[in-house]
Amino acid sequence: MLFPNYLDNFASRIFYGIIMSNSTKYIFVTGGVASSLGKGIISASLAKLLQARGYSVTIQKLDPYINIDPGTLNPYEHGECFVTDDGAETDLDLGHYERFLNVPTSQANNVTTGRIYQSVIEKERRGDFLGKTVQVIPHITDEIKERIQLLGKDGKYDIVITEIGGTVGDIESLPYVEAVRQMLWEFENDCIVVHLTLVPYLSAAGELKTKPTQHSVKQLLELGVQPDVLCCRTEHPLELGLRKKIAKFCNVNLNAVIEARDAETIYDVPLLMQKEELDKVVLDKLNFSTKSKPNLDQWNKFLENLKNPTSEVTIALVGKYVELKDSYKSISEAFIHAGAVNRTKVNIKWVHSEKITSENVEEILGEIDGVLVAPGFGSRGISGKIETIRFVRENKIPFLGICLGMQCAVIEFARNVLGMKDAHTTEIIEDCKYPVINMMKEQKTISKLGGTMRLGAYKCQLVPESNAFKAYNTDLISERHRHRYEFNNEYLEQFEKTGMKATGKNPETGLVEIIEIADHPWFVGTQFHPEYKSTVDNPHPLFSSFVKAILSNKNKIK
Repeated sequence: MLFPNYLDNFASRIFYGIIMSNSTKYIFVTGGVASSLGKGIISASLAKLLQARGYSVTIQKLDPYINIDPGTLNPYEHGECFVTDDGAETDLDLGHYERFLNVPTSQANNVTTGRIYQSVIEKERRGDFLGKTVQVIPHITDEIKERIQLLGKDGKYDIVITEIGGTVGDIESLPYVEAVRQMLWEFENDCIVVHLTLVPYLSAAGELKTKPTQHSVKQLLELGVQPDVLCCRTEHPLELGLRKKIAKFCNVNLNAVIEARDAETIYDVPLLMQKEELDKVVLDKLNFSTKSKPNLDQWNKFLENLKNPTSEVTIALVGKYVELKDSYKSISEAFIHAGAVNRTKVNIKWVHSEKITSENVEEILGEIDGVLVAPGFGSRGISGKIETIRFVRENKIPFLGICLGMQCAVIEFARNVLGMKDAHTTEIIEDCKYPVINMMKEQKTISKLGGTMRLGAYKCQLVPESNAFKAYNTDLISERHRHRYEFNNEYLEQFEKTGMKATGKNPETGLVEIIEIADHPWFVGTQFHPEYKSTVDNPHPLFSSFVKAILSNKNKIK
């Protein structure tokens, strides 16, 4: 009775191996023991090393929550919502992927359980399953596998790295781990698993403990998945004896037990992983050549500039989510990139906008070199942002406003320069007397939350000799958006006559994208989000110019 079943099994494997395989290899990154160990950074670091060897690589994130995307998640819940060129609202880890690889991501790079179930249910409603009972296996797992392979189907990438969100053992992650198990069986020579785990140090015992890692791997094995590589997060060196113990009890090669020590900066991690030969171990297991050596010259130059600054500035980041700094992750990282290119240490002073008033604004911001007013939605903290902008405009402090920060700059100028005391955005006061920020007419008829959003990349035409033009050194740019409300062009002439210029516009719609005040050391507001496109290899020009202007202004004051 076993022989026919064996033949069926063998035939299935032949079918999957020949019909479904392609040149793309798949690496799955899972996590165990605890959350927040840094799967995203390990994934991005491995991808960077493989890219530096000449392989084309992309990374995707599979998130186990049931939300369709992070667009409706509170930043306190999930941190920043990262936006791609094609308008996808995604997990903040995609920002790390882009910053490390300097390659744009897309909708396909972030998939949630909500999106998986939504797709399967829509297929069921259309009758695609021909009346069959729809189940987690095979229908949900098939959908997951299809999304995993989507990035590899056109042969554009040699390697697709898939980070599985959550921790092994979580009930929410089970369908993803099952999908990984199936792919390991169907593409046995084209898939490997890198498992990130924790080796904690017990100060009372004075030693590292491997048992949590052993139990984590045991959980994976119970689900039918044997990890090929173990990345062990640790605060202390992982000595040879401990590596041998982990290798023996977890069924992995000794050289596949990788020490992942805490680093001074996330940008050190690729070099630490190179020292541990993570890329070489992975390529050997995928039967890829390791002859080419990683070219990390530009990365090392960036780190050299980052760690050896010749100057220092302090920039206040004014927002309403400053308690959770991940809410502004791309902004803080963009300042790191801009600081390195200017050989400047950028210190960020996190300032809660709700705490700023006309009485204390000078006390809070008086010693600051520059100010960034952060993006956001809603009324909370908006008065503090407006008061901040009045202070920096009047005191000639370099300023960058992003999205709502730009809109607050418009409101402040209308109130205190144009004399429109009741100027506001209709997001806050729908029937305000001077709606200088308003929703476009064609958006008002859309009722679905998110449907009124302008998302993704749009073009912007720059005015010559403006700060923006000097920063980009071109007259046509493309930047990513995430907002509902726009500058009201009915007031544009009044603004420009009084000193606030529209130095960037959408060439197709005429919508204002950038505002500047010429009679100021550096005062720029952008309706788009420049922080999303800043990478190690290409620091964003607006952030770099902002830091440069702060340095120049600081020297003049001296």
